[in-house]
Amino acid sequence: MDVEIAPTRKVSVLGIDKRSIKDIAWCAATYGINRLYWIDGYVMCLEVYEKSFEHEIKSKEFPISQVCYTEFPNYVRTYEIDKSIQIPMVNVSDMKIFKSLLTAILKNKVENTADSGSKGT
Repeated sequence: MDVEIAPTRKVSVLGIDKRSIKDIAWCAATYGINRLYWIDGYVMCLEVYEKSFEHEIKSKEFPISQVCYTEFPNYVRTYEIDKSIQIPMVNVSDMKIFKSLLTAILKNKVENTADSGSKGT
């Protein structure tokens, strides 16, 4: 038996927004996303289309159409959106792909902050 480990080479994020946890959770629940991801004090919601998985299999590149994120210091297994609505939260702190994604998000945040601070000078 031949086993090949062939990790994804590239993740492309087409849109990124920092939002409140309440807005992220409500959007996820109403959009049909069934979980949020927690990593190292942050929560992320990923909008991924089925075609993304097909594309990844063919090219080893994975497109994500939208990532929303916010600071969320303490991990919880479920986040209560409303008294009757909860959404699961998955701890992905030990997963390489999510570590890389969070690093890119935070780097983008710093670069955009620096760019907006230098405008008009």
